[in-house]
Amino acid sequence: MRADDSAYSEGRGCYTTARIVAGRARWIDRHAARLSRSASQLGLGDLEEDRVRTAIRELASKAFGDGDGIVRMQASRDGDGIVHLVGVPRRLGDEPDQWSAILVDLPHTGGGLARGLKVSSRLTMALAGDAAREAGVEEALLLDGNGWLVEGSRSNILVVADADTLVTPPLSLGAVAGLARTLVLERVPSIVERAVSAEELRSAKEIIAVNALRGARPITKLDGKPIGDGAAGAWSKRLSEVLEAD
Repeated sequence: MRADDSAYSEGRGCYTTARIVAGRARWIDRHAARLSRSASQLGLGDLEEDRVRTAIRELASKAFGDGDGIVRMQASRDGDGIVHLVGVPRRLGDEPDQWSAILVDLPHTGGGLARGLKVSSRLTMALAGDAAREAGVEEALLLDGNGWLVEGSRSNILVVADADTLVTPPLSLGAVAGLARTLVLERVPSIVERAVSAEELRSAKEIIAVNALRGARPITKLDGKPIGDGAAGAWSKRLSEVLEAD
């Protein structure tokens, strides 16, 4: 990477992370469209979707063949205004089917001008992820300055807070518009977008983390205390099925 690369010098870059299954990138058209759109919104320049698709496929083929893994593809530009793609492959690794989480004392900044985008400048998320690992849990949940849930350090969050209604924070609070979040909202129209308080989180019947790599993961413990009956609930099972379909 050049020293004048925008991701390095300005924190102005965007990325997407694709799950590779049997040599094939899941939802590759959506990944390509999002990265192209984000590059335009960040003023990086034109990035053709076909170029993104080709880059993901070639890297996945070289790294995994017909196997499984992850490809993270980042877009940025150099001082000459040329848009670059930098991809990093890695193995998915093992994680439990049920997650534990903590609420971290790191106020979410709201996304600023890059609200909704997956950008390379992500210090708050990195620190939250560090806190989760130090606590021995899989996810860290972040609130804004008014105490409303925004997102997890690596996932969007859905909550069954009352009755059997599934709710998720609106993107206006600053969460990344994750592909898994987009898909479940498209496929489960009964999901409600509204603010969720820390109190609702602690008393929730279910908390579910979703992202494009892991699908849906029930969070069965928060700050060491069980959520609901401490097991995966009906909504987490339904969202898992929803996200298994291409």
